[in-house]
Amino acid sequence: MTRVLPLAACAAVFAFPATATENFTPQELVTTMQQGGVVIFIRHATTETDYADQVDADPTDCSTQRTLSEAGWHEAVQIGESFRYFDIAADEVISSQYCRAWQTAWLAFGEYHQDAGLNFAPAEDYTEEQIAQMRDGMMAAMTAPLEEGQNRILVGHDDPFEAATGVYPEPMGVTYVLRPDGSGGMEILGYITPERWPGL
Repeated sequence: MTRVLPLAACAAVFAFPATATENFTPQELVTTMQQGGVVIFIRHATTETDYADQVDADPTDCSTQRTLSEAGWHEAVQIGESFRYFDIAADEVISSQYCRAWQTAWLAFGEYHQDAGLNFAPAEDYTEEQIAQMRDGMMAAMTAPLEEGQNRILVGHDDPFEAATGVYPEPMGVTYVLRPDGSGGMEILGYITPERWPGL
């Protein structure tokens, strides 16, 4: 079973990203999310092109960033409709400051707030310090206390999630379900790719 270690022991793994084990089926993940008490990470929906824009992207200027494609807009809406269809609570929705993340959050859920801690670092080749910073920001959002039965949804990017978990989240639009272990760590229960949502 894939485990996420407490923050102090978390290793930043980039060269050999792990592959998440799909421990729960999509149907089981939906049931788990319906019950509440989980952290749900959604990588932003599909963009026009897939290229690294870490160096030049300005969080406050969408024209400097990769943007959602038409397919990505539909994808984000479909994710939100799936949450509503399956009656999965979106009690707290947090996105990074980058446009493709908050637009995914807005299209899917309507309400959200931004957190710079979910941003990727502005560099082509990350330093250990930048990896640690991304890991710390993601883990802080993942491990903040949850109200009983509530879900927290994080909409962000591949590199910060990988820095925190050692798992590379793909494809764009993928949803990961994580359960806090009560001692500052997380258990990855599994993931649902965008095309697995409709009707499951």
